Amino acid sequence: MANKIPRVPVREQDPKVRATNFEEVCYGYDESEAVLEASRCLHCKNPRCVSACPVSVKIPEFIAAVAARDFEKASSVIAEDSSLPAVCGRVCPQETQCEGSCILGVKGEPVAIGKLERFVADWTRENGVRKIIRAEPNGHKVAVVGSGPAGLACAYDLAKWGYDVTVFEALHKPGGVLEYGIPEFRLPKEKVVAAEIDDVRAMGVRIETNVVVGRTLTVDDLFDKEGFSAVFIGSGAGLPRFMNIPGENLNGVFSANEFLTRNNLMEAYRDDYLTPVMHASNVVVVGGGNVAMDAARTALRLGGKVTVVYRRTENELPARREEVHHAKEEGVEFRMLSNPVEIIGDDKGWVRKIRCIRMELGEPDESGRRSPVPVPDSEFEIEADSVIMALGTSPNPLISRTTSGLETNRRGCLVADGDGVTTRPGVFAGGDAVTGAATVILAMGAGRKAAAAIDRYLRSK
Repeated sequence: MANKIPRVPVREQDPKVRATNFEEVCYGYDESEAVLEASRCLHCKNPRCVSACPVSVKIPEFIAAVAARDFEKASSVIAEDSSLPAVCGRVCPQETQCEGSCILGVKGEPVAIGKLERFVADWTRENGVRKIIRAEPNGHKVAVVGSGPAGLACAYDLAKWGYDVTVFEALHKPGGVLEYGIPEFRLPKEKVVAAEIDDVRAMGVRIETNVVVGRTLTVDDLFDKEGFSAVFIGSGAGLPRFMNIPGENLNGVFSANEFLTRNNLMEAYRDDYLTPVMHASNVVVVGGGNVAMDAARTALRLGGKVTVVYRRTENELPARREEVHHAKEEGVEFRMLSNPVEIIGDDKGWVRKIRCIRMELGEPDESGRRSPVPVPDSEFEIEADSVIMALGTSPNPLISRTTSGLETNRRGCLVADGDGVTTRPGVFAGGDAVTGAATVILAMGAGRKAAAAIDRYLRSK
């Protein structure tokens, strides 16, 4: 029976080797491995995996096509719902979404849906067979602010339905968090990100870089001067948070956002770069999410001894299990139930060490996780010449401050309903700009819902 076939393992770089380079960790499936893994699918009558996918990819259909070695059909099935399959196949938290709902996972290992999606996307790119299907132009112009996953997903669907779409990106390269936030060893930039953005462009979407909406032009300008009928805001959440503890202004203290942007977008890890990032000997990363793992694994590849400090236990780590596993394999150390209270510098203003206090778990907080409580008289120090704060991010307030009629909540996020409808008519929003920092696939799902809402709005007019 298909469900008796064990899950096909995925080949990876040796941990000791990959810890010294920025090449992709996972090699992915070859054709025979993908076909064997696809044959494990039970093709449930009521596939829970589809309802658990934020963009509703028709998972059993594309897997059946893979099992039949009809990879072109599998590609067409995925393309109906996803504009970034090679990205999603690599960075989506499948274990809590599609694979987490797979019936095979109840008593065994779920189908490797993410790895199969990656295989199909890579096969499609390598064989140049992706078909671009779009409706005739309908005469309506839509502006998309931000070229991250939410903006790209929204633009893709709108272009597919015949809209004239222009994406405005503040940085010099499109891709948003895909370009500046996720390291090369998890998400190759030229091979994957640039190629999938080119697919969006092939739909007729124009992408203008170096345009800061709120400075270069405003949302009002997009309506009044540029003639757009609707605007989607998918500007993400790029404003870093800090702990406000003594010493955070010392040289050698980074936000994870700055550290990763300099390495990923500006290639500061290269020795021939004009302003390389500091290669620290002892790096402490504060936080436990995926961004913390990305920062820690990047710092490790730059030659540092890296310690992750997190105030709860490993069971509460919000990062993907795979990322934590890879970090440990590569040599990242973890100090759990610990929280920084001060960063100590030398007489020249550089980080020298970080003082922490031990924690214990108390009662659950509003998120359901047990709240960490300091243990009295338990302070200790860790040697460090660099500290990276990976404590989450919030939306940049520039757009909300320069746009009348847009409401924000207490966290600075734009107020929008489940379809991305904001408090200003004709303006829609989705992704991290609305929810705060979340996952790529959730942002894509929000972009797709907003595209459908924009379509309904313009049709009603």
